[in-house]
This record gives sequence, C-alpha cells and structure tokens, in this order.
Amino acid sequence: MRFMTRARACWLVVVVFAIAMAWLEAATVYYLRVLVDRLQPYQADPLPMSGAVGQVELVREAATLVMLLTVGMLAGRTWEARFGFTAIAFGVWDIFYYVFLKAIYDWPKSLFDWDILFLLPLPWWGPVIAPMSIAALMILWGTLVSQRSEETARPPLTTAWILCWIGIGLALYAFMADALRVADQGVDAVRTVLPTTFNWSVFVVGLALMAAPVVNMAWRGRRAPLSAIAPSAH
Repeated sequence: MRFMTRARACWLVVVVFAIAMAWLEAATVYYLRVLVDRLQPYQADPLPMSGAVGQVELVREAATLVMLLTVGMLAGRTWEARFGFTAIAFGVWDIFYYVFLKAIYDWPKSLFDWDILFLLPLPWWGPVIAPMSIAALMILWGTLVSQRSEETARPPLTTAWILCWIGIGLALYAFMADALRVADQGVDAVRTVLPTTFNWSVFVVGLALMAAPVVNMAWRGRRAPLSAIAPSAH
C-alpha cells in the first residue's frame, strides 16, 4: 500500500512538472516563431539559421530531452520505473505543448496540420495527431510500468521490445522520409524540403508495433491472478 501511494504521488508530480514544462516549451516556440516570422510552421526553412539562433535551438531541443529524462530518473526507484516516468513526462509534455500553442495563438487549426516536430538528427515533419498518438501510448506504457510494485514486476518480453523498436524505426522513417530523400543534396536541401504527403500506412504499422510492450503487459497482468491462485490448489 505504501508503494502504491508513493507511486501515485510520483505520477502526479511528474505530470504536473510535464504540464508546466509544456507551457514553457510552447511559450518559447511561440517567441521563436514570432522572431523568425514562422507562426505557421508549414513552410520551407521553418527555422531560418540566421546567426546563433539555429545552434541555440538545437541545443535547447537536446536540453529538453535531458530534463525529461532527469525527472524520470528522480521519480523512479527501479530502472524500469524510471523509464516509465520518463515516458509519462514526455507524453504529457508533448500533448500539452500543442494544447498550449492552441491557447496562445490558435494553432494548430486541426490535428492534421503539419508541424516541424524535431530537428535532430534531421528535420521531422508530420501531422500534429501523429506525435500526439505516440505520446498517448507513452503515457499508457509509463503508467502501467511505474505503478507496479517491485514484487510484481517481471522482466520484459524480448519479442515485444524487438517489435517496439521496429515500430520506432518505422515511425522515424515516416517523420524523416522527405529529409532522407534529399539528404544527398546538402544541408540547404534538407532544411528547405517541404513534405506534401504523410505515409500513414507506415506510421500506423509502426504505432501498432510500438504498442507491443503495452499489449504484453496487459496480457500478462490478465493472466497473473490465475497463476497466483494455482498454488492454493495443491
């Protein structure tokens, strides 16, 4: 009971942190877009690399990932729980980032608006609903993992994680396909490429494969009570 109380308290603290960080991220991106005249990100060269702006933004994105990982490391007691809390922080941050951008300047207009999602190692492009779908899956997995007691935790099924990593690779390909297509043409081509279609079939398959660890945990959790009852029959 004490573990569950602590786990739930940590879950709440991580969520509150991620929501506050999402506002900070949304405000920063809004300022940046105003500065470079890119309030609508779907245009060539969404972040003009003038002066030090480009390099500062790349470091800021890396720092964001470090912050999300750090809060997960602090919240969890086991490595599994730490990565679970990191996933929760990332998912909540990502979803509320778009919620707050909508509140700040009424963008995105719809969940299918294109956004420049990330700049490392190449620009990621995709409809807003795509990263939000992954974020929701991360919150679900992170919650399942972080709320388990150390006594009931089981080692992850290797097959499920292999499928998950294949799914991550497919999703990354869907996001970076256009940048990869022109990568041999140099930095300017990568920076100014503008996607026109999103490969939904590849992304949906990737998302389904990424859900493998969640399905595995749900299935094993469903069977756990039966295995717990079995010894009493002897």
